Amino acid sequence: MWARIMKELGATDPQALMLRFHAQTGGSTLTAQQPLNNVPRVTIQALSAVLGGTQSLHTNGYDEALGLPTEEAAAIALRTQQVIGFESGITQTVDPLGGSYFVEALTDAMENSAWNLIHRIDEMGGSVEAIEQGFIQNEIAKAAYEHQLEVETGKKIIVGVNAFETVNEPPANVFRVDDSIRKIQSDKLIILRKKETLLNATTSCNF
Repeated sequence: MWARIMKELGATDPQALMLRFHAQTGGSTLTAQQPLNNVPRVTIQALSAVLGGTQSLHTNGYDEALGLPTEEAAAIALRTQQVIGFESGITQTVDPLGGSYFVEALTDAMENSAWNLIHRIDEMGGSVEAIEQGFIQNEIAKAAYEHQLEVETGKKIIVGVNAFETVNEPPANVFRVDDSIRKIQSDKLIILRKKETLLNATTSCNF
């Protein structure tokens, strides 16, 4: 899709036709319930990104549904990448899933859906017009609503949330930011604004 769009825009350099992209595991899929379940979730998502050819990857910490990641969670997220990169063997070939009918069929379906959205946005006059008309916001809200509905009705299983639930105490090692930092930063901002106001007033008096 990238190569086709770039050609339509007039690109002739083969380097410009190469899509380079960053991938991040889905923070929205992390659950506060049974947070350690997020480790395999992140692993599967990271593996999918590598199989898809990503050049850059970020893996979320398993406790990010509860707060900022702890050092332990960040270390496990890093080790997840390293196990995939150095132990799995999938980085030894450009396209480990090449020739898979199922993957190719999914790719074709996703591409067709993406083109349909692109054409609809183009017909509206571009992304800015689509945003101003609320189209993009509505599509995101619609997808979020449909996902939540499937979870609440049990059509989509989220382990530890609507199935295989357990009653556990909340984890004790959640990273919490000292609230005094907020006060310090707020005070600094007040001082900075006062300085800017004074500077502007002084500058406006100069002729």
